[in-house]
Amino acid sequence: MKFIAYYRVSTRKQGLSGLGLEAQRDAVRSYIAPEFIDAEFTEVETGTNKKHRPELAKALELCRKHNATLLIAKLDRLARNVSFVSSLMDSDVKFKAVDFPEANELTIHILSAIAQHEAKIISERIKSALAVKKKQLAKQGLQLGTPANLTNEHRIKGVNAIKEKASNNEHNRKAKALIERMSGVSLQTIANSLNDAGFLTSRKKKFSPMQVSRLR
Repeated sequence: MKFIAYYRVSTRKQGLSGLGLEAQRDAVRSYIAPEFIDAEFTEVETGTNKKHRPELAKALELCRKHNATLLIAKLDRLARNVSFVSSLMDSDVKFKAVDFPEANELTIHILSAIAQHEAKIISERIKSALAVKKKQLAKQGLQLGTPANLTNEHRIKGVNAIKEKASNNEHNRKAKALIERMSGVSLQTIANSLNDAGFLTSRKKKFSPMQVSRLR
């Protein structure tokens, strides 16, 4: 036994759909012929329990038992945490990230440090954005994430704001002129007519019945 492949997706939805999983398999199998891969393990993690990796534990145990090399598609699929990568490297199991097979221990430490730093920056940006939103809502006497923000009055205001923004867009103004001439016609038929005529939404995409209703 020479090579053990380990794949990881971060949500149950991705695991069920195969989203991201096939890309990892393709990367590993492009690096080494499938007949040389003696076993494959797939981890489906939840966002709240990323440190619990039973499939990885099984893969590592098999690698130790047979002195095999653990193969992963991308370093960031394994972890965005320097200490985790370090503990793996201290486990006496050889492993390769096939997106960077020539990387040595120092390179892997640097790359994992960068990945962890990026994750930290993203987290800080999200926290900052939520803090700003919280202050904006506080000025209106509201709280972030409370049912009061979703009253019928606020829903109506939100819908009206969307409609106003849509109606002021140049692309939508042209489409609206055509829509007004098609009273009594279904939303789907109007959307099809707009798309056939080459009209695009404000985001330069094709029209759907929902977008037509917003312009009426």
